[in-house]
Amino acid sequence: MTVRESVYEVSGTAVERGGPARGRRVLVFGGRRPGAGVGGVPTGGPGGSAPPGGARPPGGRAGGAGAPGRRGGRARGAPPQPVAVALAAEAADFAGLAKYGLFGALGHQEYLRRAEEQLRGLYGQGLEVHLRVLEAGDFEDYCAALGLDPRTSAARVAYAGDPELAGEPFVYAGERLAELLPVLMDDHRARVRMSVACAALLDAVGDDQAEQWRMAAVMRYVTSVYLALAEGAGEGCHLLTLRCHGPEDGEELTSAVDVCVEAGRLHPAGRDTEAFCVTLAAGVASGGEGALLLHGDPSNGPPVDSSADAPGGSAADRPSGPLVRGWALAGGRLRPMTAHEVFDELADDAARGLPFPPGVVPRPGFPLPGFPGSGGGGGPLG
Repeated sequence: MTVRESVYEVSGTAVERGGPARGRRVLVFGGRRPGAGVGGVPTGGPGGSAPPGGARPPGGRAGGAGAPGRRGGRARGAPPQPVAVALAAEAADFAGLAKYGLFGALGHQEYLRRAEEQLRGLYGQGLEVHLRVLEAGDFEDYCAALGLDPRTSAARVAYAGDPELAGEPFVYAGERLAELLPVLMDDHRARVRMSVACAALLDAVGDDQAEQWRMAAVMRYVTSVYLALAEGAGEGCHLLTLRCHGPEDGEELTSAVDVCVEAGRLHPAGRDTEAFCVTLAAGVASGGEGALLLHGDPSNGPPVDSSADAPGGSAADRPSGPLVRGWALAGGRLRPMTAHEVFDELADDAARGLPFPPGVVPRPGFPLPGFPGSGGGGGPLG
């Protein structure tokens, strides 16, 4: 999947959220009943040979590169529907949900062991399994908003198949849970960031049909900025960090994504890329304030340029290290920072509890595409 395709998928997610879930059966690993596995998941399932093994990128997507191809299947009739599963991945969420009797007498580790057996059993039946994190606070809020009793199976089923998830499903591909859970949690956190940013973006541009051109224009601009950042970063794996908020006491949004370029080719976009682009779109469309930093790959060695415009003295008495370039978001417009401003932003990040990169060399940001009709530098829509 290309970066551009990924970004436009996010645009659709932001504009067309909601609507009933279709084409999926939903299962939750919770309480047990006779004749069923963990969480009431039946041990059997529709026929079909097991999918081929092999790794898949984190946050694999249904029907995309992340979902292994199936062979065999039913001899006649439609293929089995995907199965949605909500999994209490973290011990704190498990403990918070245990009070509702969702897990019987199971401890968290035994729950995960049985959940893995059930997931691999479903996968072995040729079913496509879509995973989501069963988060205690979110589940309770969800039940309260819809008037559902969190102790009932109906509430757990509805949560597992909630159609307002950000982005495409996270597809299980037969992995061990010990390896998969960190990836699933990273994907979950990116979904949360994306959902918050989508809400801010909709607030900024509106969500009726007459405003769709504004959404499309913002997403096209953000795509061009992301690709320009990747091109300017050069070879290696670089880190992009973003913080922004609206002009009138808006909620601060943050996002971070690794941008990896190898032999001139940008690695495929993932959920973090989508979350980053939607967050930037929300900041641009709302006329927000903030900062964007590009941390160069530290494995690339000392920077090639040796200009002395960074704080702390001349290039000769400064330690060599990874470059950090920056851009300020002001009134929804992106402009390159000076090296001094980049240093100050890193210092502010350190004051907020983030580590100050060792041996970093602040540098001005390079020019980025301007928003069409804005006179350069990007900006909010009128």
